[in-house]
Amino acid sequence: MKSVKRPILKHFFCFCTIVASALAMFSMGCAHQEHVANATPDTQANEKSEVVVLPSSKMPVDYVIGPGDVLEISVWKNEDLSRLVAVLPDGTITFPLLGRFVAGGKTVEQLQKEMERQISRYVPEPELTVIIQQVNSMVVYVIGKVNRPGHFALKWNIDVLQALSMAGGLNIFADQQDIRIFRKTAGKTKVMTFDYKSVTEDAYVKGNILLQAGDVIVVK
Repeated sequence: MKSVKRPILKHFFCFCTIVASALAMFSMGCAHQEHVANATPDTQANEKSEVVVLPSSKMPVDYVIGPGDVLEISVWKNEDLSRLVAVLPDGTITFPLLGRFVAGGKTVEQLQKEMERQISRYVPEPELTVIIQQVNSMVVYVIGKVNRPGHFALKWNIDVLQALSMAGGLNIFADQQDIRIFRKTAGKTKVMTFDYKSVTEDAYVKGNILLQAGDVIVVK
C-alpha cells in the first residue's frame, strides 16, 4: 500500500503546484491590466521610452515664417480683416484687400509692418496683429548612426546636441568626430562639420551649431 500511495501523493503535490502557479500568473495579469486602466495619460506617456517630451517655449522674435505655418492675422475693430491663414508652399498667404502676399522668409514683426503699410491704403491707421498659431515649417533631419533616425518637427530653434538627443543619441558605431550638417541656402548646399567629442568633453560651446529649418544632420 505504501508503494502505491507515494506515487499518488507525488502526482497530487505536482498538480497543486501547477494550479498555484497558474493562479499567481493570473493575479499578476489582472494587476497589470488594472494598472494600465487606471494610469493617467501622463503616466502612460512616461512609460513609452520613444516619446520625446518637448518643453514649452515662447516663439523667438527672430523666428522666420515658413511654408505650413498657420498665422492669426487681425485688424483692430475690423472683423472682416481677422482670420487664420496658412502659409502656402511658395511662402505666400491670401488676405482680403491685399490678395496674394509673401509671408515666408520674414519675421512676425517684418510681416506685420509690411501688411500694415499695404493695408493702410484701404483702412486708415490700421492696427494689425500677427500671431503664429502653429509652427509646421521648422523640421530638421537626423540620419546615420543614431538610435532613432528621422525628421523632427520643432517649435523653436535648437542646436546639434539637442537634435542628437531627440534622435536617441549616437550609437556605438558612430564616429564622434565626423558629423556633418547640410544646409541649403539660396539654392546652394553648405556643409558644416560638428565634433561631438570636443563639444561634450572639451566644452567647446562655439562648436555647437544652431540649426535652421531643413537642416540635415548626417552621423557617420
